[in-house]
Amino acid sequence: MINGWHGWVGTFTGVAVITVAVLPLAALAVWARARRRRVTGAAPAWRTSLAEVGIVYGTVPWVWVIMLPGGQAGEVPGRVSLVPLRDLYAILADGATGQIVGNLLVFAALGFLAPLRFVALTSVLRILALAAGCSVLLESAQYALRLDRVSSVDDVLLNTAGAGLAALASRRWWRTTAGASSGAVHVVGRPVRS
Repeated sequence: MINGWHGWVGTFTGVAVITVAVLPLAALAVWARARRRRVTGAAPAWRTSLAEVGIVYGTVPWVWVIMLPGGQAGEVPGRVSLVPLRDLYAILADGATGQIVGNLLVFAALGFLAPLRFVALTSVLRILALAAGCSVLLESAQYALRLDRVSSVDDVLLNTAGAGLAALASRRWWRTTAGASSGAVHVVGRPVRS
């Protein structure tokens, strides 16, 4: 029974089912954090709480999937691909666009929500640097742990691009985040001291 459970959790389908199953817990966490912030008078309670929980909820399953061991984990040496765009070209030639989309989504929640939560990250360049650093860390871990996966520079590029695109998608809300944490109130896009 335990081996069956472990085998199921170690699949993409298992990760997807667990991610959907914990959605009510994530919603409860947002509600509890927002309620606590409202009691203490912190603002904006809902937005900040949603961003915090959303970063974790939207990133952890993807990280879990890319850290799943392959069939020969621990038996084969780590493999590295440092030539940019070589793996990407091979994926496109094989028609495996799902892998490209998956790599774009790994840090998309982080890229979208981090600037809404952290004023220091309200810059596309900072989001790109954060995503690239996190991606290099994960690719290095795949290599060091001998997970029977290829640690590829193309994965780093795609993970970083996904976070950057997501950050651009949330950019219109950045000003109110910066203003809310600095004590300024925004009226028609201009900060006015309250």
